[in-house]
Amino acid sequence: MKDDLEKYIRQCMQNDRGGQLKIYQLFSPVLYGICLKYMKNEDDAKDVFQEAFVIVFQKIGQYKFEGSFEGWLKRIFINKLIETLNKKKKESFFLDVFDPDTDFTEEEELDTIPIEQEKLLEYIRDLPDQYRTVFNLYVFEKMKHKDIAELLKISEGTSKSNLNRAKGILQKRILSLKKNFKIA
Repeated sequence: MKDDLEKYIRQCMQNDRGGQLKIYQLFSPVLYGICLKYMKNEDDAKDVFQEAFVIVFQKIGQYKFEGSFEGWLKRIFINKLIETLNKKKKESFFLDVFDPDTDFTEEEELDTIPIEQEKLLEYIRDLPDQYRTVFNLYVFEKMKHKDIAELLKISEGTSKSNLNRAKGILQKRILSLKKNFKIA
């Protein structure tokens, strides 16, 4: 697989359509999933997905075969997603407020609530852009607040606050689902 991947990358570097198709087929499910997590709707996710793949093929000559190729791809996609979200907002994209006193329910209580993956994805997509972006970077991309703050040009406190607010919103939605689940 690793040898094939290197072959496909080298083909892409020569603008070979066959190599581009193979790279697309190998990585599009994961990369499209990332787009769905960050964008509010499927149409926006598809637009960013296409635009990011164009960037990938334009910049593939910059890949040095060091580190994970998938990680390199994800970085391009995440940067394009953040750029798109920033362009969509005329006002300040992030709230520069730090509220460490956000009240949360114990996480163990949330662990006992059955929730389908699609429903959870829907709840994440419904988060305000600034909260959803920080949540995704922290939870799914495993980034630290310092790195998120640097990437988004916000303070670490704002990153932490936005994550806490996102968790609070998700928690309320999941707990309301639990109440409905008991009633049904």
